[in-house]
Amino acid sequence: VNVERLFLCLFSFKILCIPLSDQIQEVQNFREKNRGSRLFNHLSAVSESIPALGWVAVCQKPGPYVKEMNDAAIFYTNRVLKDYKDTDPCHVEWVRSYLNIWTELQTYIKEHHTTGLFWNKTGPVAPPSLFSASSGGPCPPPPPPPPGPPPMFMDDSPKPDDTAAQHSALFAQLNQGEVITKGLKHVSEEQKTHKNPNVRSQGGRTHQGSPAKSQNPSTSACAPAKKHSPVLELEGKKWRVEHQEKSHDLVIEETELRQVVYVFSCSNSTLQIKGKVNSIIVDNCKKLGLVFDSVVGIVEIINSRDIQLQVMGKVPTISINKTEGCHVYLSKDSLDCEIVSAKSSEMNVLVPEGEDDYREFPIPEQFKTVWDGSSLVTEPTKIAG
Repeated sequence: VNVERLFLCLFSFKILCIPLSDQIQEVQNFREKNRGSRLFNHLSAVSESIPALGWVAVCQKPGPYVKEMNDAAIFYTNRVLKDYKDTDPCHVEWVRSYLNIWTELQTYIKEHHTTGLFWNKTGPVAPPSLFSASSGGPCPPPPPPPPGPPPMFMDDSPKPDDTAAQHSALFAQLNQGEVITKGLKHVSEEQKTHKNPNVRSQGGRTHQGSPAKSQNPSTSACAPAKKHSPVLELEGKKWRVEHQEKSHDLVIEETELRQVVYVFSCSNSTLQIKGKVNSIIVDNCKKLGLVFDSVVGIVEIINSRDIQLQVMGKVPTISINKTEGCHVYLSKDSLDCEIVSAKSSEMNVLVPEGEDDYREFPIPEQFKTVWDGSSLVTEPTKIAG
């Protein structure tokens, strides 16, 4: 009897999970249908982490399962922060709010369901009235669910009908021939800069097509840049090191394997990372010294200048993109590291030689490509270093 009851409970639980599974699949399908959306990274963050809602079906360790889903979302939310950090704070706030959902869920699971959901074997047996209708008549239908929130991600691309209408209007204007030039403003001989040096020396003051640029002081090139406060904090599983200037005592300690480090817009500073982390991203930095122990994934340098990187332990991959000046000091344990570079210059790798000495090797910047009869063959030129 106990076996039959357990089987019935498990079967009923599986039936109850079907709607949840369908909704998760619907979210993932919505992301696949909108790959061209400008908010695709937002959609991917939700799609990759939404399976965390299925923690109720995970045995023994539902908390770590939710954390894995949260880490999957961080990969895409980092891209969102990179794209909108200095342009639209609304997206930054969305990232913080969304990741906080899974952080709060982990806290709830840790307090109430550390080892997962379990069946109460000594509890009372559910009455038959819960499984069948009473003799007085059928059970009333459940109330309709409340209306859901409006969709968060909308693609701004025009609809097919609107696109066709715009194309038709454009072709109609082009078919006007010479009539279309009647709306153009006539420029007199005195206003032509190629015939009047005086007009060129005045910076083209006769042009009055964009008065907003001369009247609006906020668009002036002399407007001071916005000053940001320096940041060094742990946000979920991500260390944020941002807007540090002339700080040479920055240290990150007590790291974990799943944590990532994001260094953004730091100049003339030195950062030391102790322990082993998942990955490190250096973005838009200048004159930065970075010393770290070990990295499980990748160290990525983007849009930076004058970076000095020293590996104390191991790192499998170092990526250098759109960077001018990057010196990489490898340790004896990291000599098998792969270094991938693109659109970068003045790159050097220093390999340990002896106790405290290094030997410097430049990374080629110039390549030669030839056709060998079946494919293109590319190799560094002799003058590339």
